[in-house]
Amino acid sequence: MKPITTITSTTIPIMKENIDTDQIIPKQFLKNILKVGYGKNLFYDWRYIAPNKPNPDFILNKPERQGAEILVTGDNFGCGSSREHAVWALKDYGFKAVIAGSFGDIFYMNTTKNGFLAIKLPADQRKILANIGSDEKITIDLPNQKVIYKDYEFPFDINPLWKHKFINGLDDIAITMNYEDQIEKYEANIPNYD
Repeated sequence: MKPITTITSTTIPIMKENIDTDQIIPKQFLKNILKVGYGKNLFYDWRYIAPNKPNPDFILNKPERQGAEILVTGDNFGCGSSREHAVWALKDYGFKAVIAGSFGDIFYMNTTKNGFLAIKLPADQRKILANIGSDEKITIDLPNQKVIYKDYEFPFDINPLWKHKFINGLDDIAITMNYEDQIEKYEANIPNYD
């Protein structure tokens, strides 16, 4: 995984509640076994009015919103089925973080395993972030655990282990490999019963 310390970007607000994983990436697009190629179908049912015909009213299709790396949304984001593809689709589209009021538990765990930052902020703070201009940027400062916009600083909580993983670009395998010497020592002392 790539380390994450700060993310400075424009935002895309989709201020709906209970956006489930089927709305994030519908089931018909789950056949791909790679973690790439999902971004074009992110929010498919909202984003297109017919196959390959973009809905001009949906925010992801607005020219002034292209390139945004931070999604701002409502409560209970990523609820529903456990598909990891939802995180893959958000990342493949270009998002690096999502700010919501709460997350589906499995979705949240999938974000931590895929190097995608999921931040919880209260509704009043998200409302401020959702109403900023399409050309304005916010900064997520992970080491100091703050979302910064102009004179606003919104603190957020994150598990210290996950924070360490994000800042150092570590996945579960990389963390396990930090114990390689201890694992090899243990394995060398396992009796052979052949």
